[in-house]
Amino acid sequence: MTRLNVFLVIAIIFSAMFLVHSHYEARRSFMALEAASKEATRLELEYERLQVERRAQASPLRIEQIAKQQLQMRLVTPGITQYVKQPADLQVPAATAEEKTSGAKP
Repeated sequence: MTRLNVFLVIAIIFSAMFLVHSHYEARRSFMALEAASKEATRLELEYERLQVERRAQASPLRIEQIAKQQLQMRLVTPGITQYVKQPADLQVPAATAEEKTSGAKP
């Protein structure tokens, strides 16, 4: 009878230790999950902020301002526009040009 009691006590101790260990691992896993969730939320917020910043950087008004200030560009006016004409020997027949642009094959 004493051998059975000793065996049962040892089994209960191992069972209790396993239970404590499994609860500890579950808690640790939950904490890691929470940390990953917070990191994901932080990254989503940063991504949204960067998207807004990118849209602001690419706005047409900002591009025009940079072109005027840094590159000293100015708006096109008819007085300074120069037109380039293609020489007659290099002109493409109208039918061929239409086929090339439409993608149709004869």
